[in-house]
Amino acid sequence: MTAEVAKLLNRGRSGHGVIGLGGSPLGNFARPVSEDEAARTVRRAWARGIRYFDTAPHYGLGLSERRMGAELCRHPRAEFVLSTKVGRLIVPNPRPRERDEDGFAVPGDRTRRWDFSPTGVERSLRESLERLGLDSVDILYVHDPDQAWEGAAREGLASLARLKAAGLVKAIGVGTNSTAGLADLIEEGLVDVIMLANRYSLLDHSALDSVLAPAHRADIAVVAVGVFATGLLSTARPAPHATYEYRAADAEVAGRANRIAAICEDHSVELPAAALAFPLLHPAVAAVAVGMRSPREVDEDLRQFETDVPDGLWRDLVAEGLIPAGSVRTHGR
Repeated sequence: MTAEVAKLLNRGRSGHGVIGLGGSPLGNFARPVSEDEAARTVRRAWARGIRYFDTAPHYGLGLSERRMGAELCRHPRAEFVLSTKVGRLIVPNPRPRERDEDGFAVPGDRTRRWDFSPTGVERSLRESLERLGLDSVDILYVHDPDQAWEGAAREGLASLARLKAAGLVKAIGVGTNSTAGLADLIEEGLVDVIMLANRYSLLDHSALDSVLAPAHRADIAVVAVGVFATGLLSTARPAPHATYEYRAADAEVAGRANRIAAICEDHSVELPAAALAFPLLHPAVAAVAVGMRSPREVDEDLRQFETDVPDGLWRDLVAEGLIPAGSVRTHGR
């Protein structure tokens, strides 16, 4: 991967790789988290050695950034790597609502406005730094440009390139759920890093050839998020009514998850441990990031992350047709 991204992420490296704290739950995604619980979550992550933190204005209309920054400002800036995102400006809502309608349990007096222009991106970064209470971020992502309009990714990346050239950020990239168009951006040298959600996990391998292969050729880092498939892979056995892609899992995907869980059990490994380890088998994947909403979740995610997963587990999953052979052949340990 690019030397700058490698240097940044190495701040958070352990024997099992790099795990980051994803900030969406701290923005009250799906349900509230108290101020005290949010603070204790970030403190626990730091105490347990996590040094990569990711957030975004979108997460709770700035709430996640405020909460994360309030704790990170207590630590030397050079000791952690921080990423946030641009593309959604937080503005007064012309039709105020009691609650945000974009999945976060926060008041709806403000809303999001797409803006990937140079002026909008500069404003977004400035306002993020104000909420964070910090003087810099390390990685800046164009956030969900596929949801905005055609060409938004290129417009946003051109704006980010100016900030990087001015020395205001160290690395730039795209944070998205979609694989569409990423190979072109990678091959044209427009990104340093891709944050890819839900498209490379034990249940979804669609990014293997379309994103990870070109990223590896171009020495571009990938941060895998959504590795628990929005819930289905987060417990030792998939829970009844567990979600997949933010909706109730259908019988087919739940069946695959249970087959994977059974093979994990054969190797004395819990399903979440395999879910965290799987993306890091690929040399393009530099880190995983996981949303954590409590100190207990921090401890549990790190317990799973620090599990030694035997190679035989991957071989059995390949033999059963549950993961592609290519994902294991790249395993360099």
